[in-house]
This record gives sequence, structure tokens and C-alpha cells, in this order.
Amino acid sequence: MIITPFLVIFMVVVFALLFLFLNTVDNRKWLSALISLVLTPFVYFYLFYPFVNILSSYHHQKYFDSEAWIEKPTLRYEMIDYTIESDTLIGATKEKITALLGKQDWLSWDESQKTHNTNGWNYGLGIEPGAFNDQRECVEITFKNNKVVALKPFKEEITFEDEE
Repeated sequence: MIITPFLVIFMVVVFALLFLFLNTVDNRKWLSALISLVLTPFVYFYLFYPFVNILSSYHHQKYFDSEAWIEKPTLRYEMIDYTIESDTLIGATKEKITALLGKQDWLSWDESQKTHNTNGWNYGLGIEPGAFNDQRECVEITFKNNKVVALKPFKEEITFEDEE
């Protein structure tokens, strides 16, 4: 476990709240302080910390790895931020993208021609963890003259087959 200022501040807050609560039960301050000191790690790690993790949408960022992209498509959201920021795929050809990312999941729709756009490839990135997350992450790769010119992340609603 890494002790950070954030951890220390929240442990102090949990200790203070426990101390104040226990003072309402018993007036012996030394006993309230001792019980608060013992209970603080348990309350923090078994109640407060899991609750914060459920509500926060933090996830690890990873470097792009072609093998992991293909083998674990539900964890692609961990790699996409770095991939976009570093321009890893900009300028790559369609053949190289197919080699690195695999075959596209679906093609973009061109409204003006009422057909699929072969220069807009889409990949599903998985569902980012979070308690109230009802969208899945996706990325659209746009090609011009057979080379990648843009990566645009977007979200789409999660739908299930039995929903109408």
C-alpha cells in the first residue's frame, strides 16, 4: 500500500467522524480515541474505500499493445487515451491498422450516400467501470488516401437484445 496525502487526509476524516460519533455514546474521551484509532482502518478499507471506488470512474491507463488489443477487447478503453495523445496510429495504412488492431468491428455510416463509409472504421473499447455507467466506449478511425488522419472516441448506449 502506498501512503499518499489523499489517504492520510481521508483517514483523519474517518477518525474524526468516528471519534465524534463515539463521544455521543460515551463521555470518556480516552476510550473514544482508542476505539476510533483501532476502528479507523477497518471503517476506511471496508466501508469508505469501496464506496468511493464504486462511485468513481477511475481506470488504469496503459500503453498501446497490439496483442492485448486483439486478445482483450473489453479492456481497450485502458489503451485508447494514450494511443490518441501519442498519435501512435496517425499516418498508418489500412493494412497496418488491420495488422495492429484486427478487422474493424463495424464501418461508419455515410448519410449523404446512404451507405457504409469504408474510410471510417469503428472499434468497440469495452465498458468503463463505474456504478452508473450505461454507455460503452468506442473509437472511430478515419482514413484519407488510405492513411489514418484521425481517431475520434465516442460513447454509445448499451442495449440488450431482449430490450425493445
